[in-house]
Amino acid sequence: MRKLKLLLGAVALASVTLVPVSAQAAVKVIGRGFGSLCYEYAKAGHGSLQGVDSCNRALEEESMSPEDRAATFVNRGILQMYAKDFTRALASYEEALALQADLADAYVNKGVVLVNLGRDKEAVAAFSEGLKLNTLRPEIAYYSRGVAHEMLGNMRAAYEDYRQAAALKPEWQEPQAQLRRFAVVPKARG
Repeated sequence: MRKLKLLLGAVALASVTLVPVSAQAAVKVIGRGFGSLCYEYAKAGHGSLQGVDSCNRALEEESMSPEDRAATFVNRGILQMYAKDFTRALASYEEALALQADLADAYVNKGVVLVNLGRDKEAVAAFSEGLKLNTLRPEIAYYSRGVAHEMLGNMRAAYEDYRQAAALKPEWQEPQAQLRRFAVVPKARG
């Protein structure tokens, strides 16, 4: 069962809830108009038809720089993700990255969507790219990549990513909770 939890994301396994977190860092659009309104909706953190409509109108009706256009696609993807419209959210992130390939947080959000779509191997690659490009919230990328690794059965990689997330943000309890599920057993000497 796969499900997105809005505050700190979510993927559920049969017996354990794992939560890939949405980077959900809305990208500021300069100026006034529908692009700014789209940003405000994304920053507010909930999916709404009005928010998505503002993003669509900005993309269709406003003249924007390539950077603002890419930011608007990211913000629309965030709103679509909150509304659990993962297929459209993925398309929005891909459109943003086609315009500006170095948007680290777009890769992290894309990874969350891919996990929710059951495309965990692709999610690992997206999270890794977001980390390579210095995402603003690396703890979320590590944690979410850990979830994707675990879904793929790569338990050692999952453990290492949860450990990194916990080290980066010690006050965040979710990585700590995931780490408590692991038992580290030394290799037998042969």
